[in-house]
Amino acid sequence: MDREHELLGLAVSIAREAAALARAMRTAGVDPVATKSTLTDVVTAADRAVERQVREAIRAARPGDSVLGEEFGTEAGGGQEVRWILDPIDGTVNYLYDLPQYAVSLAAEVDGTVVAGVVINAATGKEWTAVLGGGAFADGRRLSGSGQTDLRQALVGTGFGYAADRRLHQAAVLAGLIGEIRDVRRLGAAAIDLCLAAEGSLDAYYEKGLNAWDHAAGGLVAAEAGLLVTGLSGAAPGPDMVVAAPPALHKGLHDRLVELDADKGP
Repeated sequence: MDREHELLGLAVSIAREAAALARAMRTAGVDPVATKSTLTDVVTAADRAVERQVREAIRAARPGDSVLGEEFGTEAGGGQEVRWILDPIDGTVNYLYDLPQYAVSLAAEVDGTVVAGVVINAATGKEWTAVLGGGAFADGRRLSGSGQTDLRQALVGTGFGYAADRRLHQAAVLAGLIGEIRDVRRLGAAAIDLCLAAEGSLDAYYEKGLNAWDHAAGGLVAAEAGLLVTGLSGAAPGPDMVVAAPPALHKGLHDRLVELDADKGP
């Protein structure tokens, strides 16, 4: 586990500098703003500047590693088995509107398995970390998820895609679920949602349409806090669905999402 902790230490150091840059650029004003997949899928100069800074820091520290980032895709390494998975600003719309829920998310993956990850809420400085087999922590406090056992009393986080047809499908799923849970929260940053589920501030979380950079670090934090992090019907967590919930809640939430065809549609 020494290597995993070494990778985590590097990830934390790099992510802290990235979060500082994101905050500084937010203070200076968000400009310019462009769009990607749809008119609602925004990207800022800060997203790109933060990703460049992180890539440069990884190259300086570990020049043989590869990097997968949201803004610039895959940068191949020199044959080492470590791949870094980066979301420079998860929650860009929140960032655009100066809502304090946006994060730098950085994970280290070895031979296809995420072994270390950090998520930092850049607006507040709150930090979640995990190493595979070593537990999950928030600002030094070990996490163990929610103790809720009744899905009807569960506060569930979720999110929505950028394309209108996907949002309509996700809204229909939520309409079928919301009467069977305590309430729902949509905070707009998947990495933070997963970490809030890890610490029990949300009882559970699900979302369709997440990319690797959205859930790599946060998913490890949730899993190391004792949550089950899965897809539906035996699938691994991925673009079709990510469900993160304590074992006592997971089956009920999972099965209801299957009934609602939550991983189907656009």
